[in-house]
Amino acid sequence: MPNVVAGDARVDYQVRGSGAGIVFVHGTGFGAQGTWGHLADEFTDGRTVLLPDLSGCGATEDNGGELTAELLADQVIAVIEDNGGSPVDLVGFSLGSVVSATVAALRPDLVRRLVLTAGWAGPGDEYLRNMMTVWRSLADHADAFGRFGTLTAFSRSFLNTVGKEQLEGLVQGNKPNEGALRHIDLNLRADIRDLLPKIEAETLVIGCTLDATVPVQHSRELHEAIANSSYAELESGHVVVYEKTAEFVQLVKDFITKP
Repeated sequence: MPNVVAGDARVDYQVRGSGAGIVFVHGTGFGAQGTWGHLADEFTDGRTVLLPDLSGCGATEDNGGELTAELLADQVIAVIEDNGGSPVDLVGFSLGSVVSATVAALRPDLVRRLVLTAGWAGPGDEYLRNMMTVWRSLADHADAFGRFGTLTAFSRSFLNTVGKEQLEGLVQGNKPNEGALRHIDLNLRADIRDLLPKIEAETLVIGCTLDATVPVQHSRELHEAIANSSYAELESGHVVVYEKTAEFVQLVKDFITKP
């Protein structure tokens, strides 16, 4: 895979397809392939899909220090510039929405349209703080960490649909590795409220009505804070990119291809 230097990090990323750029920014812990690998090829018809692994994921390497939204935004910016620096459509999920909003605010010249999915703007919600704190506290109990993360990531109906075997696979894939813990630490601190009024790109905010990780009210607040934004909701748990893959893909395609 190609890579690019951004600050102290060497950022690995995937490239699929050709044409105008679309960048997908992953959330906490799972990396680009784990978050977007199953749907990225839906966008390769006439588009270059860029899938960066942020610090803490994949083969990306850094100094292991404290993460900030701005630091991770610089990594996404470096990937965009490494591929010509033309404006891209930028799609973020969860922590990736926080990072993508930061990119759009700091470098409006690089973002044509922006999609923020299951994101939030800053601290202050005691539910979110406690949820992340409990998850972080389970770092020394791998099975409990995986089960708690899985239970909050997916809706009850989805978990009952996939069956026990697949559910156990999800739990085992949700490990308290160093990268995931660094991301959770950032989730507890991230605050981009002052950046949101600086976003110029036309924006679509997608909320998940059954979200037990980042309650849907946070997506509604993002929409209210971003002047040039529209809003859509899907009946899904947090990880809408798996629960409602087809609906999510269609929403994004309709948004980035409209005149």
